[in-house]
Amino acid sequence: MITFTTANTPSDLQGILSLQKANLPQGLTPEEIQSQGFVTVDHTYEQMAMLNDLEKHLIAKDGDQVVGYLLAMTEASKYELPILVPMFEAFDDIVYQGKKISEYHYLVVGQVCLGKGYRGQGLLDQSYAAYKAFYGDKYDFAITEIARSNPRSLNAHKRIGFKEVHTFTDSNQTEWIVVLWDWKNEQ
Repeated sequence: MITFTTANTPSDLQGILSLQKANLPQGLTPEEIQSQGFVTVDHTYEQMAMLNDLEKHLIAKDGDQVVGYLLAMTEASKYELPILVPMFEAFDDIVYQGKKISEYHYLVVGQVCLGKGYRGQGLLDQSYAAYKAFYGDKYDFAITEIARSNPRSLNAHKRIGFKEVHTFTDSNQTEWIVVLWDWKNEQ
């Protein structure tokens, strides 16, 4: 039985980190990266805990085991992870419905991951429904960026309701797509 909750214990945070480490590109084959997707940022326990103190991460658990997660980041965490500063800074330039992203009250999906044995069962959709249930009244929308080279993640996010609002190429020549799930103006 899968349950959805927020990360509340050190064990929850360790579960997120274990799942994250198993899905970084350096531990996957090129075929797995293409077909299953990957995560980009490798957090330390301290970073994960600090982010969780600002806004709790959503986790999916099978018993006591963390089998999925959606990280939650706010504008307050902008400078905590140097790799993500450019994304937050881009929010000063990206316009959505006539306003800069930075003028909204938004929640950044810092990273999404499901364990290998839990994919293809609708768990991502359920996780995002829980994410919206936890945070939809508090924030205007959820926003994140996805590498163009991660089509599985991009397609899954579009299926859930995320819409492309911006693209850019970083200094490593990685193309990123900024996607937004508008919780206040959903069709």
